[in-house]
This record gives sequence, structure tokens and C-alpha cells, in this order.
Amino acid sequence: MRLPQARLDQVLDRFREIEARMGAATEGSEIVRLSKEHAELKPVVDAVMTLARTWDEAPELEEMVASGDPDMARLARDELEVLNARLPGLEREVALLLAPKDKDENASAILEVRAGTGGDEAALFAGDLFRMYQRYAATHGWRVEIDSVSEGEMGGYKEIIAAITGDGVFGRLKFESGVHRVQRVPETEAGGRIHTSAATVAVLPEVEDVDIVINDSDLRIDTYRSSGAGGQHVNKTDSAVRITHLPTGIVVTSSEKSQHQNRARAMKVLQARLYDQKRETLDTARADARKSQVGSGDRSERIRTYNFPQGRVTDHRINLTLYNLAKIMEGESLDDVINPLIAEDQAARLSALEDEFG
Repeated sequence: MRLPQARLDQVLDRFREIEARMGAATEGSEIVRLSKEHAELKPVVDAVMTLARTWDEAPELEEMVASGDPDMARLARDELEVLNARLPGLEREVALLLAPKDKDENASAILEVRAGTGGDEAALFAGDLFRMYQRYAATHGWRVEIDSVSEGEMGGYKEIIAAITGDGVFGRLKFESGVHRVQRVPETEAGGRIHTSAATVAVLPEVEDVDIVINDSDLRIDTYRSSGAGGQHVNKTDSAVRITHLPTGIVVTSSEKSQHQNRARAMKVLQARLYDQKRETLDTARADARKSQVGSGDRSERIRTYNFPQGRVTDHRINLTLYNLAKIMEGESLDDVINPLIAEDQAARLSALEDEFG
């Protein structure tokens, strides 16, 4: 793909403008905003400069090949072959950096896992999924903090909500949103028959305070005594917090020990859900323009099946089937599923860029 020089110049001009404004800025908020944009553009500019240098080298080497000096021509021809081999990769790298991308790619995330159809087995599977994400987060150095939990009667979770903090969390986990189906012999099944149950996963970008404005008059805040498995897990005071956003009817809860901390966590989840609601509205509006299974964000869609008897995991959006279920459930090999989904999304973004450039 030969990228238009005008598009590359636009990036370089914007980068120089930001550097000039950073040198003159005095307000803290403006410095922070410019610094953030500078950091985001820096890798793009570096890639553009490398590509430009490579483009410029080609005519010089071609002149040397045609110079008439056999030794110089041979060396230049070898360098030209190497350059031509590198060029498509450099152009693709720059194209990906320029392609439309999710602005929440590098955000932390709110993870919500809920038991679906299947009763106790669905709750157990929801627990397995949450542990998978916990272990996956640990391999990436991300921090996981549980905001709210409702345990299943036989174990696992009816619902669990957690904040996962780190660089690029949402970008890697956003394709996990949807219905996850499991086929296995439940621990609760004495007859050894394979059952099918499901759990739903929602991954929401954690947003900054400036992104969503919530009026106090739109909130109803209730405190109550947390219930749990018993013993030390049950709070003795009314510390749990339930926040209802009256205009949308969205309800969030947090039930850790500190009421102050619970309110802050519940507000964070509420912000994420309201922001996600806006994202879904935009995604629906774009649906006709971009027909892509990956990234549709449709949580009513069955996205993946985990077949325990056959040790098989199938992602239905990209027709991917793997036979390393145990390692995936340990979080160790979850990238084997996530990386192809990201690659599919990148291909769709490159296609959109090609359409833009004609």
C-alpha cells in the first residue's frame, strides 16, 4: 500500500505543532493534554520518518545500480533487494498506526462476569472464567480489584465485577464481551452426562472523570448490610453501597468493607457503564458501514464455546478452533485466542484505510 505523502505530512505537521505548543503552554491541564497527544503520536512519527528514509534510499540505490561500476552496482543491487523486502512491512506498520483505532485502546477496564443459563453449573463456569482473566491479568502485570460479588450456592459466581488496571487492558480484553458457552460434565451431575451452560462477559473501558458528567440529582444512593458466604465474609455494618442512576435505571453496587471506598468504586463502575452505553450507540450507528463480527460488542451473541470432553475452544466470530483448553482456562494461553482476534480487527482497519485512500 503506497500511503499518500499528504497524509504523512499531516502527521508530521501536527507533531511539530504540538511540540511548539508544549514549549509555550503554561496551564497544567493543557500541558497534560498536549503531552498525552505527543506520546501517542511519537511512535507514529518515528515509523513515518523511517519509512520516508527508506523511500528516499531507493532512487539513490537504483542510480548506483545503473552507474556502470560493476562492484558498486552489485553492492547496490544487494542493498536494494533488502530494502524492497523491508518496505512492505514498514508500509503496513505505518498504515496500522494511521488506521482508525479505538481511542480507549490503552485504557484500564471494568470486567463483569455473570452466570447465564445453566443454574449452578453456569455459576461455576462464571467462576472459572473470572479466574482465567485473573491469571491472564497476572501474566501481564495488571492489577485486579473486585468491586462487587454475588456467590453461587454451589460455588462460583452469579455475578462478579472487578476493575483491571494497567496499560492496554481494554485493547486486549474488549473482544471478550459476549456469551461464553461451556460443554462439560458438571460436578453436580451424578449421571456423567454432558451439559451445556453459559456465562456472559462484559468488558467496559474505565473512563476519566472528564469523559462522563453525572449530576448528583440524578443519583439515588442506598447503603445496606452486605450478605455473603458467612463468617468473616459478612459485613457487620451497613457499609455496602447501591447507586441508582435515575435517568437510565442503571444500578451498581459495591460491597467491600469501607463505605467510602464502596461509593468511589460504585461511581467508577457507573461511569464505565454510561460511557459504554454511548459507545454502543455509536457502534450501532456504524454497523451498516462496517460489517465486522469482531468488535461488534453484541453481548447477546454467542462468541465462544469451551468443550471440555474434547479439550477444544472455538471462537465463532473468526472460526478459530484450538485444542489447548486447559492452558487457556489457566490464562496461560488466552493470547492464542486474543491475538487472532486483534489481527482480524487490524485487517478490518487496514481495509477501511485502503477504502479511504482509494
